[in-house]
Amino acid sequence: MNPTPEPAAEPLFRRDVSLDALNALSRNTAMEPLGIVFTEIGPDYLRGTMPVDARTHQPYGLLHGGASVLLAETLGSSAGGLCVPEGKGVVGIEINANHVRGVREGRVTGTARPLHVGGSTQVWEIRIEDEAGRLVCVSRLTLAVVGRR
Repeated sequence: MNPTPEPAAEPLFRRDVSLDALNALSRNTAMEPLGIVFTEIGPDYLRGTMPVDARTHQPYGLLHGGASVLLAETLGSSAGGLCVPEGKGVVGIEINANHVRGVREGRVTGTARPLHVGGSTQVWEIRIEDEAGRLVCVSRLTLAVVGRR
């Protein structure tokens, strides 16, 4: 007896977009002066990096928590926007972050993965790691799905 094959899962991202196109959207935004760059689009994740330098430091020479949150919201919102049909968009309605390790220099990498992708809301987890792969910050972002104006 042959088991019935499961139907193919519907792709998470509904919009076909390149890294170049995503990175072009960063011009003249908060992403550009902080050096945030999208680096990888996977089947269920979006990844990007941010330098840890004078642009992203707090006064004591560590990665500023607000910069980590900016990276997290950038990745989660951008990934969420790829999950909605044409004519729809997403807006952030809540974000939290737990900063678990300080970073003084180098580059951090964030990866956004969905916890829930629904018709009216989405919830994303964004993990930010240092160059050694150690967790620096974990963030959860809730998005509302809205019509584009």
